[in-house]
Amino acid sequence: MLFGKIDYINLLPFYLFVKRTVKNSQFKQSMHYQKDFPTAINRKFKRRSIDAAFISSIQSKRGNFRCTSSGIIAKKEIRSVLLRRGKFKADSHSASSNRLAKKLGLEGEVIIGDKALRAYHQNPDAYLDLAQMWHEKYHTPFVFARLCINRHYHFYHTLSKRFLRARSRIPYYILQRYAASRSLTPNQIRSYLKLVSYEIDPKAMRGLKRFLG
Repeated sequence: MLFGKIDYINLLPFYLFVKRTVKNSQFKQSMHYQKDFPTAINRKFKRRSIDAAFISSIQSKRGNFRCTSSGIIAKKEIRSVLLRRGKFKADSHSASSNRLAKKLGLEGEVIIGDKALRAYHQNPDAYLDLAQMWHEKYHTPFVFARLCINRHYHFYHTLSKRFLRARSRIPYYILQRYAASRSLTPNQIRSYLKLVSYEIDPKAMRGLKRFLG
């Protein structure tokens, strides 16, 4: 089984859950060797060279595959999907975030991921939080990605349900390691992860349909 991994902090709870609960060594190894940016994972998933992944919400609308109720969702603000006002410049790593800026009618440079979170903490007043802007306009959460499946549906569907029921516990030494590698602090990561939700509930689904419509 081949799983496409996006190595961003927002998916750290999922990867730790997998490490604790999944015994399939091939699946765990694939997360290491199939690691890439969101747009690259989208391409691999579309080519069916990986079995499952958290793919962009735009990509989840297309193709002959199924998606679970797990995703990457911002209830309000997110701090890791930002726009710096000015001439439009897409972030080559994320299709959904670029589309989100256009959907909101905003011009500027789109910045996503851990580098965006770092930029936010360096100078929060220099950026607009795109998830916050979406919520202010439409009053729904924003779904950035969905866990979708090409093959082994039963395995991944069960994994998704178990993940959504699990409690997220991140040991401090892992927080320290991620913080050091991203030039952040453990408290900044903790605060950030409180903004991220993983269940596409009915309200999040309404936001997703509005975005894709």
